Amino acid sequence: MNKNILITGGAGFIGSNLSARLLEKGYAVTVLDNLSMQIHGDAPESTSRLYRSIKDKVDFIEGSVTERHLLARAIENQDIIVHLAAETGTGQSMYNIQHYTNVNIGGTALLLDLLANTKHHVDKFVVASSRAIYGEGKYFCDEFGIVYPGHRTDAFMKKGDFEVKYPGCNAPLRAVPTDEDSKIHPSSVYGITKQNQEQMVMTVCPAIGISPVAFRYQNVYGPGQSLSNPYTGILSIFSTLIKNGKEINVFEDGRETRDFVFIDDVVEATILGIEKEEANNGIFNVGSGMPYEVNSIVKALLDNFKVDVPVKISGNYRLGDIRHNYADLSKISGTLGFEPQTNFKDGIKQFVEWVNDQDLPRDNYQQSIEEMKQKGLFK
Repeated sequence: MNKNILITGGAGFIGSNLSARLLEKGYAVTVLDNLSMQIHGDAPESTSRLYRSIKDKVDFIEGSVTERHLLARAIENQDIIVHLAAETGTGQSMYNIQHYTNVNIGGTALLLDLLANTKHHVDKFVVASSRAIYGEGKYFCDEFGIVYPGHRTDAFMKKGDFEVKYPGCNAPLRAVPTDEDSKIHPSSVYGITKQNQEQMVMTVCPAIGISPVAFRYQNVYGPGQSLSNPYTGILSIFSTLIKNGKEINVFEDGRETRDFVFIDDVVEATILGIEKEEANNGIFNVGSGMPYEVNSIVKALLDNFKVDVPVKISGNYRLGDIRHNYADLSKISGTLGFEPQTNFKDGIKQFVEWVNDQDLPRDNYQQSIEEMKQKGLFK
């Protein structure tokens, strides 16, 4: 029997790709999305490829997860909910605090409140969590073994000292894969809101007869991601700068690392969570399991675009950013059989080929930097 599935934020990067795959598999898909200008442009019918790719194939409801009447309509006759709708962006969250809280925490609370107090058919709830909840993640100290360092301070970074510290550990800390049992200590408002989303879903859903699943996504990339949104993702930011022939400003010393996971792998992991009973009541990392230095990412982009632009390793930094984090995939591999299929080399190639087919993206990056400077968050 075909199942009905609601995807909040279903016109976004992950949501639109997930919608398309679920439609291929025979699901009836409803999408609730507010078509945020930051992601979809000022006229989504013409400016958003993501929206256009699904709008005539799904039951589309335009609106926010903060609107109770729309959420109530959206959950009618649904069997499964995938809750992706959220404001994203570590830096922006540090000064748009109330808005991030209202949408991410308030929207999730409203959705759960409706499920707890109305008749419905929902039996599974998948929530998009984030690696941001780990903060700096898991490290190894020669003296103490596994440690979880606190947030980096302005005082150290101002001196160009960007590595994390742990009291009493004199040798340099070594980042190791962060597993699902690692300490939760987000370093940004965004991370706090994702932690809260996850905890609410994992606590409320079992109490009302719904099986919850949480996916802690790492940095998702690939064809289709927004090139005009300067708040989410260095691949989009750097690509836009390259296409506009502008200098790339590499923050810190360029040796900070991130785990990049290709969009197709994220979609397949999410579908495993939807379809497998083994996923029920589980929390899973979704990533590539590999750390990549920002300097190597810049080189990979320049090599694939086959152009040269100035690259400046500036020592600038943003308060709230982490130094290193990459996923331990043991749990999702062992429980759901998930293994990433697209390596970074192939993924970057596909991403760059797609970017080269797009209209020259507008560069909104400097505006975002100026906003952070004004708030004292960019140094």
